[in-house]
Amino acid sequence: MAIISPTNRVLNQNPKAKKYAFSTRLWHWLNLLIISGSLFTVLINSTLLDRSQSSFVKSELVGAGASVTDQQAFAVTHALEDQVWDVHMYFGYALAALLLFRLVSTFFSRPTDRLVAKLRQAYQAYFIIRKERQTAKHELVVKSLYVIFYVTISLLAVTGLLLAFKSYTGISKGINHSIKEFHGFCMYLMLGFIALHVLGVLLAERRDGKGIVSDMINGG
Repeated sequence: MAIISPTNRVLNQNPKAKKYAFSTRLWHWLNLLIISGSLFTVLINSTLLDRSQSSFVKSELVGAGASVTDQQAFAVTHALEDQVWDVHMYFGYALAALLLFRLVSTFFSRPTDRLVAKLRQAYQAYFIIRKERQTAKHELVVKSLYVIFYVTISLLAVTGLLLAFKSYTGISKGINHSIKEFHGFCMYLMLGFIALHVLGVLLAERRDGKGIVSDMINGG
C-alpha cells in the first residue's frame, strides 16, 4: 500500500518549487489539533469513563464512606461520560467549520493549486504523457488518498452533525444508531489515514522530501 508522503517534488517543476498557501497551512495545523482533541475524547470515554467502570466508581465511593447503589454509581459514570461527549461534540462543530473554511478557501486559490487539478495533472502525466512516471505515479496515489481523506472527513462532519441535532432531524432511533455506527467506522478510517500520513512524512524527511514539515510551517 502506498504511503501518504507529501513531497517537495512537483511534476515538471523544480524540486524546491513547491509552496503551501497560508490558508492551507492554517487549515492543516488546526485540523491536527481538532482531530487529535476529538480522538482523545473518544479514548477517554472508551477507557476511563466506559460504563463498565461504574463498579470502580461504586467501590471508591463506598471506600470513602458513602452508601451507593449500583444504579447511582452507573448514573455518575454516565453523567461524566456525557460531559466528555459534549466536548467531543464541540470539536465536531469546529471540524465542520474547518471543512467549510477549506471549501471556501479553495474558490479563492489558484486553479492549479486545487486538489482536483493536481489529481488531473498526475493522471495525465502517468497515463497520457507517460513522462516522469515514477513521480507521476506517486503523486497520483497520494492525491487519490487525499480525496479519500476529504470524503472521510466530510462523512465524519455530516454524520456527527446529524447525531448532534438528532432531536430536530426527526430521524428514527434505529437509523440514528446506524449513523452512529457509521460515524465510528469513519473514525477508524481517519486513524488509518493519520498513521499512513505520519509514516509517509517521516520516510519523506529521510529521503527526497527533506524539509516538508518546515515547509508546512513557513510556506516553503
